[in-house]
Parts: sequence; C-alpha cells; structure tokens
Amino acid sequence: MTTETTTDKPGISAAIIVSEGKVLMVRRRVSEGELMWQFPAGQIEDGEDVQEAAVRETVEETGLVVAATKLLGKRVHPKTGRLMSYTACQPLQGEARVADEEELDAVAWVAHSEIKEYVPYGLYGPVQEYLDEVLPR
Repeated sequence: MTTETTTDKPGISAAIIVSEGKVLMVRRRVSEGELMWQFPAGQIEDGEDVQEAAVRETVEETGLVVAATKLLGKRVHPKTGRLMSYTACQPLQGEARVADEEELDAVAWVAHSEIKEYVPYGLYGPVQEYLDEVLPR
C-alpha cells in the first residue's frame, strides 16, 4: 500500500513581481469563501520549469506579461504541504488586473510597509529578504 506524498502533486510556482517600489499580490477566492492575499501562482505543468510556470500563471491570472529574473527559493509550504518555488519577475507589458475571475477577486500593488497587513503570518525567508533589498522602506 502506498501513501501519497506531497511531492506526488505538481509543484506550485509563484511570481514575485516588483514594479515602481511595490510588489504585486492577488486575492484568491478559496473554497471556504475566505479571501486570501498571495503572489500570483499556480501549478507547474508537464514540461515546464518553475520560471516558465511563474510567467504563464502571472499572465493567466493578472494579464501582466513578465520576465523571470531569478529563482529565489523552494520549500514545502507549511500551510498547504505543496512544493513551492518562488521566482523574481519583472513586468514587461500590460497592467495587472483580475484576468481570471474564477480564481481571483482582486489585485494590489503592495508597499513594503503594507506586506504584514496582507500576509500577517509572514513571508518565506528568501522572498522577504529579496523584497527587503528591492523595495524602498
């Protein structure tokens, strides 16, 4: 008898997009109806690497075209048990908006000082360190 481990599920790739001193966050419609802020993210598809997935998910969810600049880190998410990867991205064209209305409820450009209001339980260390470096405080 085999038990399914978290690594049997495709990983999730998140895009950390910084523009004009703010980071892009999206508010998901999660099944409990409780709305939750996070980075644009989604499941990695067959044949994709984590950076390609971050770029594709950003376009699908927000309509914003981005380029991946560097992988910030990977971990098993403490709340979901899913393998997560985080990719720094820069905007190329478009305006961030709710492009996928089934998945998202809102988008916001968040200043460094506001991150805790959006994500009270704190960000993954390498993501926070990257934002500490690139966002004005």
